[in-house]
Amino acid sequence: MRKMLFLPIVAALALPGCADMSDTGRATATGAGLGALSGAAIGSFSGNAGWGAVAGAGIGAAGGYLVGRSRENR
Repeated sequence: MRKMLFLPIVAALALPGCADMSDTGRATATGAGLGALSGAAIGSFSGNAGWGAVAGAGIGAAGGYLVGRSRENR
């Protein structure tokens, strides 16, 4: 029961922190989150979901940063 309540509470507390972020910061955070999710999913097939999430978060954050900087330069 406690595990089921943990994720929604953490999400509810973390989301207001994104209100004052720049577009680049928001794109970086989004890329890191999506990268971690997809990296964990891919890594779970090989038995290393944790390392997949770490690698995916890094790659996603870098990609999100580049997208955010590109949008700000327009």
